[in-house]
Amino acid sequence: MAVNRDSNGYTFAFAITLVVVVGAILASIAMWTKPYKNANDEVKKKMDILKALLPSEEANDISRKNAAEEFVKYVNMEDAVVLDMNGNVLEGEDAFSIDIKKQYRDKKLKAEEKKYPLFVATNKEGKKSYVIPVVGTGLWGPIWGNICLAEDMKTIQGATFDHKTETPGLGAEIKQAFFIKGWIGEEVSDENGFKKFEVVKDNSGALPSKIDGITGGTITSKGVEEMANRCLEIYVSYFNNLKK
Repeated sequence: MAVNRDSNGYTFAFAITLVVVVGAILASIAMWTKPYKNANDEVKKKMDILKALLPSEEANDISRKNAAEEFVKYVNMEDAVVLDMNGNVLEGEDAFSIDIKKQYRDKKLKAEEKKYPLFVATNKEGKKSYVIPVVGTGLWGPIWGNICLAEDMKTIQGATFDHKTETPGLGAEIKQAFFIKGWIGEEVSDENGFKKFEVVKDNSGALPSKIDGITGGTITSKGVEEMANRCLEIYVSYFNNLKK
């Protein structure tokens, strides 16, 4: 029996078959590439932590080739902890496996169910540093980063910020050294507890806890402000308990 290629039934059957075949191929490719993607994500995460942790001249030498090797020199995962929203330690959690960006995107995840990883590093002089991952929202999409506190658990000694879709030359500048420099040396707490940050115009570093914003990138700058304040406050509660 000849097949009527001009019939509606043939057209629908062909379209359905094509969708199924293409879908199966794409699913197979996704499964095959998943281990490679996970490995790349792990290396990128280690690079970002190291670049917040290390002085700029050393951070510039970090690449995908040496990130894993350099990471274990400074970061001892046995010292890493995971906190709840109140700054309490959650036992038995793997800090590195927690995807804060995925948590942030999940609008069904309750605040009390979110987990906050903290990485503890030791430099060549034996001094400790604390790397805090942060995530938030810019003008066009997610923003994220890491903020590194010095051994006193309150002074910012390094940071990295990044984005996926912010405007080049405007909000995208949050990842540049001139913006990050404004955070260095600021303190996240004092005798009264957590100190909120404010990203402002033309502060020129004159006022404590006020960071110079990016000209033309106000919404993204404010996104970093909100991100830092929301995330850091949780860790300050943990550090205050350690000092008691």
